[in-house]
Amino acid sequence: MRNKLTALLITYNEEDHIQEVLENISFADEVIVVDSFSSDRTIEFIKKFKDVKLFQRTFKDFTDQREFAISKANHKWIFFPDADEFTSENLKKEIQNSLENTGDIVAFGIKRNFYFKKKLIRFSGYQTHIVYRLFNKNHCYYDKRKKVHETLIIHGNTKILKHKLDHFSYKDEKSFKNKLTKYAHLRAEELFEKEKTPNLFHLHVKPLYRFVNQYFMRLGFLDGKEGYKISRLNAFEVKQRYFILQKMIKKQKQ
Repeated sequence: MRNKLTALLITYNEEDHIQEVLENISFADEVIVVDSFSSDRTIEFIKKFKDVKLFQRTFKDFTDQREFAISKANHKWIFFPDADEFTSENLKKEIQNSLENTGDIVAFGIKRNFYFKKKLIRFSGYQTHIVYRLFNKNHCYYDKRKKVHETLIIHGNTKILKHKLDHFSYKDEKSFKNKLTKYAHLRAEELFEKEKTPNLFHLHVKPLYRFVNQYFMRLGFLDGKEGYKISRLNAFEVKQRYFILQKMIKKQKQ
């Protein structure tokens, strides 16, 4: 007998594709959305789905919001995609088949197809990237020390699924830069709480290394101009993170 599944989403101003996303995850037995008081038409569109349970909650950080969403789930098995990730029919079938006999597996890893606009990014460091979006909440939880780039702590065995999620994180250069700026703020808060102090290495060498690593070592140049943009913007995020941390420390000393 197949384990029942709760699909979770956290949202903020997702009006462009929230309806498509909710239709995409409707194969789950329960769908829950936790929204951070969107200012666009996201809530209006969510309310069209009568079976979707909606909660609105002030955003603190990604881990905190995900853990709150999990606390509302009625089933032990969780599917937790990002709001810009889409599940293919093959992946849906694989998820459903996996839940029929999970055995000693408590979490399933999933590889992703990354798209910049509509172009598939084959390299740039993403070719080996795996995320754990399908898991048993009784054996897994998010690392509370992480405010962004959430890390699932898994107590038990895992398995990698064959089919991939389609990830449309890179709508355009401007929106991607805005997203990375938000990530930089949260990472700076993490570092501030750990009492880290930035220096010239953090502000100059680490951003350069991020670019070189993604564009050359991780073959970003094979993705053409998109690979260059992605590598450059990820380097920007690293520099912003330490620049913001530097400002936070200066403000504390005033």
